[in-house]
Amino acid sequence: MSFLIFLAVLVVLALWAVGIYNGLVVARNAFRNAFAQIDVQLTRRHDLIPNLVEVAKGYMAHERQTLEAVIAARSAAVDAQKNAAASPGDPAAMQQLSGAENMLTQTLGRLFALSEAYPELKANQNMMQLSEELTSTENRVAFARQAFNDAVMAYNNKREVFPANIVAGLFGFQPAALLEIESPEMRAAPKVKF
Repeated sequence: MSFLIFLAVLVVLALWAVGIYNGLVVARNAFRNAFAQIDVQLTRRHDLIPNLVEVAKGYMAHERQTLEAVIAARSAAVDAQKNAAASPGDPAAMQQLSGAENMLTQTLGRLFALSEAYPELKANQNMMQLSEELTSTENRVAFARQAFNDAVMAYNNKREVFPANIVAGLFGFQPAALLEIESPEMRAAPKVKF
């Protein structure tokens, strides 16, 4: 009789561990899927940039350095995106992607600031359409990044709470890193003029 009770306790413990393991797998897959959504939006963003540069080239011939900086920043961001897509949640990959996207955002900001000095470029229909698409894509990236970070937080919480942390440790569930892309405008203090 005691053997049956022992066996029943073992079965309950095994089912409990399997339930925790399956929950961790579901949470890990959720944040990986959320990163796939970011990947889609970043690809869209990166695909728009060459068109934007081509339109600007005709008007900003002597601003070659800025155009080349945008192209270089885009290339670095595409490479970082590929590395991050290979291992979503990896802290080094997320940091590399964050840095590359920050640099791309800054160089695009310089491009748009320079375009203000070229009324013909600013009024160009293609430039206006590409700018609108880029703005829309930036919003999509922000929403996808928020969903990814929420999924990463849920996964990390699930793997860190007791007793799931024991199962997570046994099966090698590593912590996932958030994707934090700084926006210089968000960090800067607002300027007030009277």
